Amino acid sequence: MKAELKRVLIQVRGVVQGVGFRPSMFRLATGLGLCGRVWNDSSGVYIDVEGPPGNVDALVAGIPSNAPPLSVIDQIRVEERPPEGFKTFEITASEQSGGAGTLISPDVATCDDCLDELSDRANRRFRYPFINCTNCGPRYTIIAGLPYDRPATTMSRFRMCPACEAEYRDPLDRRFHAQPNACWSCGPRCELLDNQGQFVPGEDPIARAAALLAGGRIVAVKGLGGFHLAVDARNEEAVRLLRQRKRRDETPFALMAAGIETIRRQTCLTDDEAVILRTPQRPIVLLEKAPGGDLAPGIAPGNRYLGMMLPYTPLHHLLFQESGLDCLVMTSGNFSEEPIITDNRTAVEILSGIADYFLLHNRDILVRNDDSICLAYRDRVFLQRRSRGFAPAPVRMARSYPRVLAVGAELKNTFALGRGEYVFLSQHIGDMENYEVFSSFEQTIRHLEALLEIRPELLAHDLHPEYLTTKYALSRRAELPVFGVQHHHAHIASCLVDNQFYDEAIGLALDGTGYGTDGRIWGGEVLTATLTDFARRYHFENVLMPGGERAIKEPWRMAVSYLHQAYGAAFTDLPLPFVRNLAGQNLDLLLKMIDRRLNSPETSSLGRLFDGLAALSGLRQKVSFEGQAAMEFQMCLDESAAGSYELAFGDGRIVVADLIRAVVGDLLAGQTPGAVSARFHRGLVSVFLKICEQLRDERGLGAVALSGGVFQNRWLLDHLHRALEDKGFRVLTHHLVPANDGGIALGQLAVAAERYLNGWEE
Repeated sequence: MKAELKRVLIQVRGVVQGVGFRPSMFRLATGLGLCGRVWNDSSGVYIDVEGPPGNVDALVAGIPSNAPPLSVIDQIRVEERPPEGFKTFEITASEQSGGAGTLISPDVATCDDCLDELSDRANRRFRYPFINCTNCGPRYTIIAGLPYDRPATTMSRFRMCPACEAEYRDPLDRRFHAQPNACWSCGPRCELLDNQGQFVPGEDPIARAAALLAGGRIVAVKGLGGFHLAVDARNEEAVRLLRQRKRRDETPFALMAAGIETIRRQTCLTDDEAVILRTPQRPIVLLEKAPGGDLAPGIAPGNRYLGMMLPYTPLHHLLFQESGLDCLVMTSGNFSEEPIITDNRTAVEILSGIADYFLLHNRDILVRNDDSICLAYRDRVFLQRRSRGFAPAPVRMARSYPRVLAVGAELKNTFALGRGEYVFLSQHIGDMENYEVFSSFEQTIRHLEALLEIRPELLAHDLHPEYLTTKYALSRRAELPVFGVQHHHAHIASCLVDNQFYDEAIGLALDGTGYGTDGRIWGGEVLTATLTDFARRYHFENVLMPGGERAIKEPWRMAVSYLHQAYGAAFTDLPLPFVRNLAGQNLDLLLKMIDRRLNSPETSSLGRLFDGLAALSGLRQKVSFEGQAAMEFQMCLDESAAGSYELAFGDGRIVVADLIRAVVGDLLAGQTPGAVSARFHRGLVSVFLKICEQLRDERGLGAVALSGGVFQNRWLLDHLHRALEDKGFRVLTHHLVPANDGGIALGQLAVAAERYLNGWEE
């Protein structure tokens, strides 16, 4: 009697290509005695399998538990079919089906198995700087198209040697269909150049570069998504020289440590932070400095935190092994406000005035991808820059959306592409302040649209008419509907989606700059919002920004404006050190600008209020990077100082003038900036709590979404979060995307899609 057979066709969608999914399914199927085949196509992985019904059912049930570690299964569909009479189980060639549905794996850190081989003298890949397997290595930064096969990557130029080819073809090997698979015989190589572009002779360019780093030289190192500028983190003179050459006066430098123990010695590392540091994404984690740390003071001047990461490429590990150093500055290879550099020739041309030497390789980087930055907050990653390791992994929506392109914000730009239930977030693009960044923005959009086969049906953009992102969206208006989305509504919508929350909520949207529906600059907003619409319930009292954008870079201008609003011209008689020090500024001209409202837009921004108080307290009159004054005002907070400022609110406004008078009174009484900071922070928690309670009473809303760049202030985030929870609110904070403008695109996309589906006009 012929045994009964069952055949099913299984489609698996998610991050299932380039992660060893097919060999895992091969081992599962053959172990169960099943026949058939498994293959990639542009929508995912297909498994066509037949055998005894119980064994087939066991395979279907066992897919999640047998999937490789880097895979993310989003959907499994099973369709029963008539038995075919398969004789074996095979892994067959990829197919192109049209309508891409697979998800692209981000670049991930070198796995432990590869690191063991890297250090094994008996292994043929001993000290090979491009060692990888299906569980690790480059992905997104080398992919030109789907399905993810070697000809569609920048590894296509390297023909595998027989040994690598045998691994690549062996379903039981860890490197089966590892597209970047290579070795000393057939793969990419490193070379060392000086800053004149001349080849530096020697058998081992990595060992030579490591010796140069140990000797205090600056070396540009080509990585996964671009170049780093590296220098010994304990060499203050080398750090100072790097800062001078890069024209980066005070912005903190990122650090890479050889191991977790080095990080423990330099920071107050928690267990949660150690877990995040070790994840395959290997982000930069912001960690509180430990007393007695011995790194160069110039790494993060005026900052209580260090941004640290662990090595994530074989090349990084080799540099540490050869140099004897345990900590390196690893800052992005660019000049400030320009995109990170990815190709060798451009690096030597542009960075020759910064780097003494260049450690290059000949594996091309197709997509630039800077390091991600985060902190640990309540057992989760709280992203501040979402890039390498995370992009372009999608966010899954609760409903299917049309194909949408949301172009994001002007600062910290990322964009989003939506298709069905997926929203794909781009890597960090940067601030749209020059042609180079805008060109990178356009190039990345073209690449992701082609890679994901998403042709947008509509576009979403910020309301600000002068933003380059807005102009880009409007330039495509002839072909697509275009929806403008208010900046702070997008912030709150982003937070709602990040938490899979689709009802109305109270939203605290707190940042530095956002174009309001009234043409003013908003930034201290209490909203009630859904994904479709919002209402502005409260905002900080408007104040003028004398000099416009200059007031952001020169916080003393904001302090003058707040004082003028609180006291009128009589503020110049106040016996404050801040006022006395205005003698060197052109105060008469500034006051005329305020009186006549010349180049002095109105703002309700909480970010500008932080700036003004930092300047008024004597901490920071000018800034060299965005948010510096506000950051230092938070850093000086003195927990031992008692008291809180009472911020009055009513008629839709949070009153600022009374606050300024209270701060002036404290400063005249000899209170420190740390005491002023503590009282201001507590006052913010108190007023937001009262407003939220009032809105709950009026509208029955029990959820509060916290979004905007101000929530990078971890004291405010933590204390406001706890205060709201203590009063019974459900508090929504960011996780998958940043709270700052790097998360705006997700909110723009959700709002535009919901409006489109609900029949709203542009």
